[in-house]
Amino acid sequence: MKKVVMAAMGGTLAGIVATTQFVGPLVAQESARTTNVYEQLDLFGDIFERIRAQYVEEVDAGDLIEAAIDGMLTSLDPHSSYLSPDDAADMRVQTRGEFGGLGIEVTQEDGFVKVVSPIDGTPADDAGIEAGDFITHVDGDSVLGLALDEAVDMMRGPVGSEIIITVVREGESEPFDVSIIRDTIKLTAVRTRLQGEAVVLRVTTFNDQTYSNLEEGLAEQIEAAGGLDNVEGIVLDLRNNPGGLLNQAIRVSDAFLEKGEIVSTRGRNPEDGDRYNATPGDLTEGKPIVVLINGGSASASEIVAGALQDHRRAIVVGTKSFGKGSVQTVMPLRGDGAMRLTTARYYTPSGRSIQSLGVSPDIIVAQPRRPEATEEEEETNAFSRSEADLRGSLDNDSLSEDEIQQIEADRDKAEAAAALREEDYQLAYAIDILKGLTALQPSND
Repeated sequence: MKKVVMAAMGGTLAGIVATTQFVGPLVAQESARTTNVYEQLDLFGDIFERIRAQYVEEVDAGDLIEAAIDGMLTSLDPHSSYLSPDDAADMRVQTRGEFGGLGIEVTQEDGFVKVVSPIDGTPADDAGIEAGDFITHVDGDSVLGLALDEAVDMMRGPVGSEIIITVVREGESEPFDVSIIRDTIKLTAVRTRLQGEAVVLRVTTFNDQTYSNLEEGLAEQIEAAGGLDNVEGIVLDLRNNPGGLLNQAIRVSDAFLEKGEIVSTRGRNPEDGDRYNATPGDLTEGKPIVVLINGGSASASEIVAGALQDHRRAIVVGTKSFGKGSVQTVMPLRGDGAMRLTTARYYTPSGRSIQSLGVSPDIIVAQPRRPEATEEEEETNAFSRSEADLRGSLDNDSLSEDEIQQIEADRDKAEAAAALREEDYQLAYAIDILKGLTALQPSND
C-alpha cells in the first residue's frame, strides 16, 4: 500500500516539476506574441496615417478602416466578411425573401467570381446563367483580384437597369457576354406540384418562409391527389439551392424524420458544439423520397440531403453538391454594421464533413444538354403512324371499353413521362425511381 501511495506521490511531484519547467517558457512566448501584436497594430497605425497624409487623392478615413476590417475577415475564408450598415440591412431583407438584384448566389475561386447557383425565376436564371459559371468582367471591368464584396457591389444597381457580365463556362471555348436587367427578387422558397402520382417539392432557398411554405404546399398537393394513399412518393428538389438559414434546414429535415440526429456543429472549442435531433412526426408518413442535388446545391441544402441520406430515408440522385460545410454567424457591430464569421463546421449524422467534398449522390445522373431537333427528326415525328391510324383497321375484340380506356390512360402517363425526360431528365429519373419503389411495396389487399 505504501508503495502505491509513494508511486502516486512520485507521479504528482513529477507532474508539478514538469509544469514548473514549462510555465516560464510559455509565459515568455505569450508575452512575446502580445508584444508582436502591439507592434503590428502600431505598424497599421503608421500605414493608416501615411495613406491619409500622402496618398495621391484624399481618402475617407472611415472607408479605409472598413476596408482593413473586411480584408482581415476575407483573408480567413471565402465566407467571412464585414457587412457595412447598408449590406447588413440588405442581408436582413434577403433572409425575409425579397430583395433587389440579379438573383445569383456567388462565391470566389481563383480570384474570379463563381456562380454557386442562379435562383429560380430571377433575371439571372432567365438569362441562362448556370451553376459553375465564372464571371470575369462586369460591364467590361475585370473582377480579377477584387474582394468578393467588391465584385458583388459592381453587380448591384437600380432595378430596371442593364448589366453585362462576361462568363467563362466549362465546355465553351470562348468567354461570352450576357445582358441582364436588374429586378426586384421575390423569392418563393418552395414551389410544389403534382407530377403524375408524385409530389414535387422544389426548394429554392432556406429563408424564414421555407418550412411553412413546404408544409402548406405539401398539404395542398396531397389534398389535390385525393389523399396520401394516392401519392407514390416525394421528390425533394434541392438543385441550385445555395442554402440559407441553418434552423430552416433542420426543420425541413425534421419534416421527414421520426428520430435521430439531423446535423451537428463543431467549433474551435469542443464545448461550443451543438447537436440537433429530429422530433417524432413525418409529414409524409413514411412515403418514399428522392432528393435531387447538383453542383449548385450548397450549405443548408447539403445538410438536408446528408441527413436524409445517412438515415436511409431518401435516395439522393443527381451530381455532387457544392461542398460548403461551414457555419457562419452574423454578429452585430457598433454603427449598425455586422460581421459574418465562420464559427463552426457542420457534420452529417454519420459524422462526415462535406467541406470541399460535397454530398455524393447514391445514383449519379447528369442533366444532359438539350439537343436541337433536326428537320429530319421533326418530319419523322410529324408523320409517325400506327396500325390504329390506318383506314379500315380492325378493332380490338379482346378488351372491354373500360379496359381500353385504362390502357389509353396509362399510355398518356407514359407519354407525359417521356415528355418530362426531354424537359428535365433528372426529375424524370427521380420519379421513375419512386415508381419502382412503389411497385416493390407490399400490397395492402
